[in-house]
Amino acid sequence: HFDLMNKLLPHPGTWAQYLEEFMAGRGGTGAPLGARRGPCRDLSPIASSPHAVGYGSWYNHVKGYWERRKDHPILYLFYEDLKEDLRREIAKVAQFLGQKLSEAALDTITRHTSFEAMRDNPATNYSKVPAEIMDHSVSPFMRKGTTGDWKNHFTVAQNERFDQDYVQKMSGIDLCFRTQI
Repeated sequence: HFDLMNKLLPHPGTWAQYLEEFMAGRGGTGAPLGARRGPCRDLSPIASSPHAVGYGSWYNHVKGYWERRKDHPILYLFYEDLKEDLRREIAKVAQFLGQKLSEAALDTITRHTSFEAMRDNPATNYSKVPAEIMDHSVSPFMRKGTTGDWKNHFTVAQNERFDQDYVQKMSGIDLCFRTQI
């Protein structure tokens, strides 16, 4: 996963450790001074966890922005929808921005923003970022381009625990995610 190759954040530990930290929302301050990997290792002198996830609680982040849609024009796109019909989602972005795109423009944008095109494009795949910041030998930034790959990483017990945690922390919000097409 991304945090394994991202050297700007603390090492995420094992998958089981990372999942626990993710669900707990521990992160944002990183590891003790000097424990960070890469060129930004001395930015944070305070630890929230030795395997902190970057930027804090995903749940709070998502819920906060989902609620902001009531007061601000925010367009939400979902990866599964992009994979299902990229062209439709591009048209949705254009409409949101008040733009009318020709069929040819839609075709061109769809071609250039496909996972395959972006995976192979150094301007979008971060392959030009130095290895001390993003180590592509650990994992490429753009991995598989599929949906449902979580099933290859979660154990049944981890999935059940995550589902329970998700229901508890995302209660009272009408946001629904699909995890596969």
